[in-house]
Amino acid sequence: MPETATKTDFDFSEAEIQQMLANLDDFDHDEVEEIDKLVGELSKRKRNEAAFNDLISFCKHMQSDYIAGRHHRLLANMLMDIEKGKKDRICVNIPPRHGKSQLVSIMFPAWFLGRNPNKKVMMVSHTTDLAVDFGRKVRNLIATDAYKDIFPTVSLAVDSKSAGRWNTNVGGEYYACGIGSSIAGRGADLLLVDDPHSEQDVINGNFEIFEKAYDWFTFGARTRLMPGGRVAIIQTRWHMDDLTGRVTKDMVQNQGSDQYEVVEFPAILKVEDKKTKEEVEKPLWPAFFDLPALHRTKASMPVFQWNAQYQQQPTAEEASIVKREWWQMWKQEQPPVCDYIIMSLDAAAETHNRADFTALTTWGVFLNEDKNEHHIILLNSIKKRLEFPELKALSMEEYEKWEPDSFIVEKKSAGTAIYQEMRRMGIPVQEYTPHRGSGDKLARLNSVTDIVSSGLVWAPETRWAEELIEEVAGFPFMSHDDLVDSMVMALMRFRQGGFIRLPNDEADEIRYFRRKNSGYY
Repeated sequence: MPETATKTDFDFSEAEIQQMLANLDDFDHDEVEEIDKLVGELSKRKRNEAAFNDLISFCKHMQSDYIAGRHHRLLANMLMDIEKGKKDRICVNIPPRHGKSQLVSIMFPAWFLGRNPNKKVMMVSHTTDLAVDFGRKVRNLIATDAYKDIFPTVSLAVDSKSAGRWNTNVGGEYYACGIGSSIAGRGADLLLVDDPHSEQDVINGNFEIFEKAYDWFTFGARTRLMPGGRVAIIQTRWHMDDLTGRVTKDMVQNQGSDQYEVVEFPAILKVEDKKTKEEVEKPLWPAFFDLPALHRTKASMPVFQWNAQYQQQPTAEEASIVKREWWQMWKQEQPPVCDYIIMSLDAAAETHNRADFTALTTWGVFLNEDKNEHHIILLNSIKKRLEFPELKALSMEEYEKWEPDSFIVEKKSAGTAIYQEMRRMGIPVQEYTPHRGSGDKLARLNSVTDIVSSGLVWAPETRWAEELIEEVAGFPFMSHDDLVDSMVMALMRFRQGGFIRLPNDEADEIRYFRRKNSGYY
């Protein structure tokens, strides 16, 4: 065996070991066994180096069954940039049960303190108990032999018995606390915020928690940062005024405020199929939640909650033009007999534009005998992406089903073609022309807002009705407003035609309503 083989294991370079492997015939049996040991030591060394330098590799080293999705890699890259000082403010929004806390609140602080054992970490969550539980798990990781393989010089201080308050052997510090806790005298090189809001508070409508959380974060935790301190906020969205909403609003409204890199991970992604070029749905973490599972979850909860928690698109309740609570909910299985029915079509743009939907809504006016006045009810709502042949077929099918007294279409994009096609077929379709002064979407919605706020508009307790209400409540903050446009066209026509009259409307002759026949949901 050559002289180099007498070195200790870690004195060999990878090149030297590879040279030995290339010349195994030159060595006897005992020497080959020693070389095998060197190969094993080299492999271990490389794994340890990878875990030291890469957060996901560290996770897999510490937890052999750790499953990393693509979003975990993206998030890990951001966290590693935080550790290296390449970023100092990040805000990441992720759906529930998608592995954020395991990565952000357990693995990352352990890895961070291994690389920076003299730094101070402050861990914040909506309750102290939850933050302390994170602290316990981080502390337990640091005490393992697997951790010592990566960070052999880092350990817990001998007096580190508290799960939420402990130190490293070289003066580093970990402190766990809940929103609202007293943190006087505490400092932080790294401030981690994981889910600052309680699900129960949100469900119970306790929305003042958002203001309290923001104030405590801004005037409390934020002020504890050491020079060069970094902040990572990781949460599920709940509301436009949750912590993510407030810090992003500050970025726009307050000059000189902290500038966060904001990343959103929706549970269901809309991506372009490479072959068909069509937009398709894909799950964020298919290893754990496939599309059927996500759609079952979606079906089990209100649309606005799904949009916020899972798609990271909360609705601006306070800023919305039409509030959810203004809608009257029709609880009977069948709708009332309607005197007049309007069908309203907002067709998508040309088919190559896959961002648009076609919205087809059907509305009826009926006599509310309890109040002896006419009200409006949503009879049906359809929102789909359709090619022109499908759009034509759907329009005809719905027209034959409802036999509306008025079928209105805004003559734009595919709507122009539908209008012309139905006219040729003898269907009395009508062109929608907004009245003077209502040229933009916001003004047009404002022109019918008082109809809804006056309690004159009803909707059944169905999924499709809920989707419409949610989109309207979110306007103009939602990514799509196709149902809004369709609704506005119908309600404006009801108002312009005198079907619905409010105290501030001009007096008009009494109008009598007719209905050809019935047939509803």
